[in-house]
Amino acid sequence: MVGKKNIVFGFLYLVLTAALGPLMVNMYADFGTAAVEKQQSVGRLQALQQNEFEEDLEALTAEQIAKANTAGILGLNQLMNAEMPIDAIKGGPHAHGNLEALLNIVVGLVIGMLAVSVWLKQLVSWLFIIGTVMHSGMLYLSAVFEFSWAETLLQTGIGPVCVLLGLLAAGVAACMGLTESNKT
Repeated sequence: MVGKKNIVFGFLYLVLTAALGPLMVNMYADFGTAAVEKQQSVGRLQALQQNEFEEDLEALTAEQIAKANTAGILGLNQLMNAEMPIDAIKGGPHAHGNLEALLNIVVGLVIGMLAVSVWLKQLVSWLFIIGTVMHSGMLYLSAVFEFSWAETLLQTGIGPVCVLLGLLAAGVAACMGLTESNKT
């Protein structure tokens, strides 16, 4: 069965990309700490603005106001820096990898049932595997392991093009294969 490699690849790849979930959960500890620090620094800044201190606002020095502003900005920046790696994984390799793993499983099942030539089945099969590796696989290596060469390969667009060509070829194969099977 030609689609067997896609089914096996899809399930193994799904495990790999789904494993990013616990990784992201562990990253939320840093995010929580940054959120608390941001809230404290911005809270101090808001207290200065609302003059909740016992001191008169005019008695505050420019240095005190500058320090409060700086602490607030740094707190916001720290929160954004803690959130960026989580978003990069969540929106990239985790989501796309899970989708492309499931696509491989479905395509493997479908092309196994079509009555078309083996070369067309092989074409569809390899287009999906290569497309998955060159798209979400490079997202994975780029976002999780920070390999710059993976980002370079990702920017070529080969992965998404292969997946789209695989979808087109699978559609053609389904049209031909289902038509053939209905005639018998």
